[in-house]
Amino acid sequence: MRWFWFDRYTEFVSGAHAVAVKCVSLAEEHLHDHFLGYPIMPNSLVIEGIAQAGGILVSEHYRFSELVVLGKVSKAVFHGRVLPGEQLTYRVKATALRPDGAGVSATAHVGDRLHAEAELFFARLGEDSPVANGARLFRPTDLRHWLNLVGVFDVGVDADGVRLRQADYPLSETD
Repeated sequence: MRWFWFDRYTEFVSGAHAVAVKCVSLAEEHLHDHFLGYPIMPNSLVIEGIAQAGGILVSEHYRFSELVVLGKVSKAVFHGRVLPGEQLTYRVKATALRPDGAGVSATAHVGDRLHAEAELFFARLGEDSPVANGARLFRPTDLRHWLNLVGVFDVGVDADGVRLRQADYPLSETD
């Protein structure tokens, strides 16, 4: 089973920034396990949602051709709580795209209220990395399916505003 901690992108600019939303539902079991009798979205899962939204932004910059993993959460500050029925908006911005990985700064809002601020680093395990040789987090067809579900190719554009096309990425089993 895979866990997805955001529902869709509403904005995605290659190598720059993205905006994603997560609708928090009373039906989510993990809300009931955090504080008995008081359903709340755990802040650790807010960080995971930010990391997933930022990780796809970084992975797309590297054309989904290399393994990119969360390497470090250097800052995470939370303000208040997130309750069922509320919607989180994650804003992630690539701050440093380097050969070894990328920095991402992020915020999470509930409406106009700032809920979280975070700084993350994603390590890029390049083609020469013995760890990355043949390693994948997703089969290409599963990745393609997830990218379509969260709307990368519906809202995604490059720096010039040209729509991202699925055909431009190595997302088939033979790639």
